[in-house]
Amino acid sequence: MINFPTKNQLLQNFLSCINWEEKYIYIIDLGKLLPAFPENMRTQKYLISGCQSQTWIALTTTSIMSSHDKSIKLYGYSDSSIVKGIITIIFSLYQGLSLQEVANLDVKPFLINQLQLKQNLSMSRSQGIHLILDSIQSQAKCSM
Repeated sequence: MINFPTKNQLLQNFLSCINWEEKYIYIIDLGKLLPAFPENMRTQKYLISGCQSQTWIALTTTSIMSSHDKSIKLYGYSDSSIVKGIITIIFSLYQGLSLQEVANLDVKPFLINQLQLKQNLSMSRSQGIHLILDSIQSQAKCSM
């Protein structure tokens, strides 16, 4: 399992960047942490429709021993380096959470207010973030 940066590490690293050019480089570097996306998941079911780049997001679950809840595993791929980094940021925020927690967690305030992604990305990239988050939420709720 990949250990993505924690929410606090992400924020601290973003704040240590001098300008948005450095933040873009950091985002692109984060994208390199994504594991390979399984070819059998590269289907229409997981394709993010409406995203400017070719992007797939898949959520799988496994039962947690001695619990009624399930743990999740997220898979993501994009042909855009920036989007890969954004996917890594999003996956970092869901890392270690149960299916129920993922279904109920709204990470948009952190992405928009603290990391200020919406203000510093193109309109289509910002829309892509919402589409990715909607896909994760939808897949989580369907898996419950």
